[in-house]
Amino acid sequence: MIRKTRLFTPGPTPLLPAAQFAMAAADIHHRTPEFRALYSRVLAQLKDFVGTKNDVIILSSSGTGAMEASVSNLTSPGDRVLVLTAGKFGERWTALAKAFGCSVDVISKPYGQTFDLNEVKEALKLETRAVFMQASETSTGTSHDVEGVAKLLKEVNSEALLIVDAITGLGTTPLDMDAWGVDVLVGGSQKAVMIPPGLSYLAVSERAWERMEGTYNPRYYFDLRKERKNAKNGESAYTPAVALIAALGAALDYIAGQADGDLAAGRAKLVDNAQVIAKMTREACVALGFKLFSTSPSPAATAVLSPEGIDSGVIVKALKTRFGAIITNGQGEMKGQLFRIAHLGFFDFLDTMALLAALEQVAVTDLKLPNVQFGTALIPAQKVFAEAAAK
Repeated sequence: MIRKTRLFTPGPTPLLPAAQFAMAAADIHHRTPEFRALYSRVLAQLKDFVGTKNDVIILSSSGTGAMEASVSNLTSPGDRVLVLTAGKFGERWTALAKAFGCSVDVISKPYGQTFDLNEVKEALKLETRAVFMQASETSTGTSHDVEGVAKLLKEVNSEALLIVDAITGLGTTPLDMDAWGVDVLVGGSQKAVMIPPGLSYLAVSERAWERMEGTYNPRYYFDLRKERKNAKNGESAYTPAVALIAALGAALDYIAGQADGDLAAGRAKLVDNAQVIAKMTREACVALGFKLFSTSPSPAATAVLSPEGIDSGVIVKALKTRFGAIITNGQGEMKGQLFRIAHLGFFDFLDTMALLAALEQVAVTDLKLPNVQFGTALIPAQKVFAEAAAK
């Protein structure tokens, strides 16, 4: 039988066809009225997609570039900051803060777990200048309580800025930046917006812009003030990824089109879609006898423990070689122990059912798991979808 390759990875994610067409047609110079109109429109759309009145900045980089920009623009050497880490990307915040000379306090939880707000409260100090965290820790398939941390900072009258890596949180998880009081929200192109890697974006509060005027860590390409100044004229500070920006515009149009042109409503549908197919996946995996890894599962990606004595790479390889379905292994210390299935962006019911059917085949014929037969995974997944569709 033929095999059709399908991505079920948490980044890059499957590409939106309209975005691919927009990239192919993006033969445009970046210092022209045509590009300025496109750029200004995409920046305005991003504000609606993020759900904020704050300025949004686009960078031609992966999400890590935007994470670095958050640190370099908002801290000075010696500043005390707090990092909440429970996975590879939380560890990246720690490494970035140390690279820019910050004095770093860390709350570290075991992979797959999340934070107790009382621990966060105890770790905060009067001199804490910033708190860095993930909305969704992709390496472990775990959601963190951004709203709870934001509320805590308000309750204790902390001057710390709250900077959130929402690279896989945006488009999968309800996030209210303005109402909660998040100061920086970071996103990436190869996630829920369904285009290739290469763009990151940051929504930045006025409080954060004011902080930048008093910080003095080195920055040049990632100087957000330069980007804000140029964005007012429909330009980027340096040569932008023109084709990716055209693709982003097409993707945001598509999301809006899912709700009769209302981008905010389209974003809500995108979030709902991720949450439904994530629940379908979790119910199916549990029915097959797998155990979920996270104590606070993320709708962006589901992390599933491999059965005892079976390397998770065996499952990853079987899905790829037999069905062309690409999922991801665990990262770092969890490699070989778990596999991850993504739900963010251009995934739908049929994609999810196909992947679960393939996983069911692997469970029955390759792994020979006990008490598993054809239909074991698909029936509970069907019930979840039917219940969601009936609402």
